[in-house]
Amino acid sequence: TGQDDLLPLSHSRTLRKTNLVRVALPLQVQEYLEPFHLSVEKLREVSARLRKDLVRGLGKHSHHKAPVKMLPTFVRATPDGTEKGDFLALDLGGTNFRVLHVRVVEEEQKVLKMDSQICAIPKEMMLGPGVQLFDHIAACLNDFLVSQNLKGQTLPLGFTFSFPCEQKEIDKSILIRWTKGFNCSGVEGEDVVKLLKEAIHRRGDYDIGSVAMVNDTVGTMMSCGYRDQSCEIGMIIGTGTNACYMEEIKNVRRVEGEDGRMCINTEWGGFGDDGCLKDIRTEFDVVVDETSINPGIHNFEKMISGMYLGEIVRLLLVRLTENKLLFEGRTSEALLTPDAFETKFMSEIEERDGGLENTQNILTELGLKWDSVDSRIVRLVCNAVSSRSARLCGAALATLANRIRVNRRLDHLKTTVGVDGTVYKKHPNFSEELRATVRLLAPDCDITFLVSEDGSGKGAAMVTAVAQRLAHQTRLLEESDGEVDDEEEED
Repeated sequence: TGQDDLLPLSHSRTLRKTNLVRVALPLQVQEYLEPFHLSVEKLREVSARLRKDLVRGLGKHSHHKAPVKMLPTFVRATPDGTEKGDFLALDLGGTNFRVLHVRVVEEEQKVLKMDSQICAIPKEMMLGPGVQLFDHIAACLNDFLVSQNLKGQTLPLGFTFSFPCEQKEIDKSILIRWTKGFNCSGVEGEDVVKLLKEAIHRRGDYDIGSVAMVNDTVGTMMSCGYRDQSCEIGMIIGTGTNACYMEEIKNVRRVEGEDGRMCINTEWGGFGDDGCLKDIRTEFDVVVDETSINPGIHNFEKMISGMYLGEIVRLLLVRLTENKLLFEGRTSEALLTPDAFETKFMSEIEERDGGLENTQNILTELGLKWDSVDSRIVRLVCNAVSSRSARLCGAALATLANRIRVNRRLDHLKTTVGVDGTVYKKHPNFSEELRATVRLLAPDCDITFLVSEDGSGKGAAMVTAVAQRLAHQTRLLEESDGEVDDEEEED
């Protein structure tokens, strides 16, 4: 079978389905789009390469050179439905941070957001001393507790801190480096939980209970895990992309222990950073990478996520126009401006019903003179780029599902993926095409997709709730072990 039979939304199907082209596409346009159409065979190869990289990332000695980092999260279980109580969540990942009060209600199997507050971080604070930043966080947390009448209670806290960290334990996480415009002194190389607790103790007017550090991808998985206890994979496809999944502890060579499981934060955006995806990168991917703020890093993410898709389309449109295959060879100032073609335009352009009209409005807004053939070609360009993204993501997800199935020696795996991110949620065909790819590459896995509700808030609370349940179970075990010892001594 040819490329045409690959997936419901493959190239020529799209033409028939949406009646996009009344005229034959110029061969040169097809030549530019062809590298974006990946065959099933090629996707299988990509999946096999990622499978090898997962193993490298988990290895004790191979890990430091691995492009896919496979970071242990110290989250050792998913929810079992018995979690309950009140929790705080703190979500710091940009110029604002959120404080939340979350209640887990066992009887209703619900995670309720009771209330939340957004606090701004002034620009100068993002570059000042770390002590000042954590004092500000502690002060905002205090204001929130006062407003919620929670002062005087010592509540456990889930802390989503979306910067590159090396986690040492569930409540110990070392900041590797600041990103996203932050550069506070005295924080890199330090434990951020310790800095938060010290700031709270400096105030001396309230306290918090146990703290769990949460990666946003893990939060995504956990926020779905209460509704569906078979949720063992979390995936984000938004501005960036990442995934996590439950791995057998014995395979996580950097963590002691043989029994049980641990959630692994794959950091799969780095897949291909060793050059293993060179054969599927197009000249446009190379330009996007070279002009980015981190050249050579996160190659897979740059082919998939919302931060880059619009720019790949823009570069393609510029090239087609320069070659007089679009807009009679006339570009516009906007089209020649990096990042002027937003990824959300792709979602609007590819809408099934109003897409053609949206396309024409967007082209007009970008100062381009178009005719009906131009607008149809633009839709095909967007479709080629978003479709490749969905398929690559599907291939990577299939790798994780297959790994869980093989790990557990199952003929058939039934599992759920918690998903978040604007590309997945907003693009009209993305989720459909991603699911179709997973079905093809992981035929022995039956996968349900659940859209996450507030992974960094509710999910962070759930990580904390599960950590608390496990700690309680461990204490009970230790106590009952003690009783047995007493009896043995009496004999």
